[in-house]
Amino acid sequence: MDIYLGIDTSNYKTSVAVYEPESDSIIADERRFLTVKEGELGLRQSEALFQHVKELPALIEKAFSGLKNFTLRASAASVSPTNREGSYMPCFLAGESAARAIAAANSVPFYRTNHQAGHVMAALHSAKALSLLDEGFVAVHLSGGTTDVLEVKKDPESIIEIKPLSASLDLKAGQVIDRVGKMLGIPFPAGEELEKLALKSDKEFKVKPYLKDGEASFSGLQNQCEQKLKKGESKEDIAKYCISYVTEAIILMAQSALQSTGMKKALFSGGVTANSYLRKKALERLDCVFGSPEMSGDNAAGIAVLCCLLHNPQK
Repeated sequence: MDIYLGIDTSNYKTSVAVYEPESDSIIADERRFLTVKEGELGLRQSEALFQHVKELPALIEKAFSGLKNFTLRASAASVSPTNREGSYMPCFLAGESAARAIAAANSVPFYRTNHQAGHVMAALHSAKALSLLDEGFVAVHLSGGTTDVLEVKKDPESIIEIKPLSASLDLKAGQVIDRVGKMLGIPFPAGEELEKLALKSDKEFKVKPYLKDGEASFSGLQNQCEQKLKKGESKEDIAKYCISYVTEAIILMAQSALQSTGMKKALFSGGVTANSYLRKKALERLDCVFGSPEMSGDNAAGIAVLCCLLHNPQK
């Protein structure tokens, strides 16, 4: 069987995946969160790089441990956060080095791509929506380091052509969720636990996010949540308010992009999009597609699928 290897070493997680095109399946998917000290909201690049270098060998061994009678056709890695000029983070050197070395040892090609393209492809593949590339769509990429609205089209060379349309004005959606989570005593990353807390609240909020030219501000949300906590409002209600605000802001950003581009569909990708409240509200108000919750967070599955498509661009 032919297989394709993908590696992603973001600032939050070490990921290795193997894609098998005949069954159109991710047959190995290994991930490990980087260790963040209690009370902190992330890692220095030097520490992230060190942890990736330390964790990658075991994850690669585990990914290949159950595979038999295979032929590795190519490997790929995310080498930068996005495809934009100047986009760079040292942590991606770990994945690039490992994937290049494996390709060289097996005399197969190595393909360079980026973290954002991997997220978009993971969402497309898990939603069985690769056909959207033929018509083009608006992608909303939401994570701890990104709140981007993108125009995505098919490209004969890079497979995915990504053009930025809008972004948050200050904090990213994931950043404000993590900061509010820390405020409420939730460890980093806070998304999953903040959602659980919010689901315990029966309160409904009418939120009015600030947007300028289709771009939302989240810094005011952090201040509002701090004030609610000082006033003695419950943690459950504060969590619900935070998620309600983020959801409304993201929907408005997506609506603005769809209107300005004339595109019909939106695709949601990135760790924040695993949130069930966001999914429910967006599906009610937009013609949109979500990747599976399992493929929303940082992963190498999209990189592995991209590896196959880059190696076989006609498919």
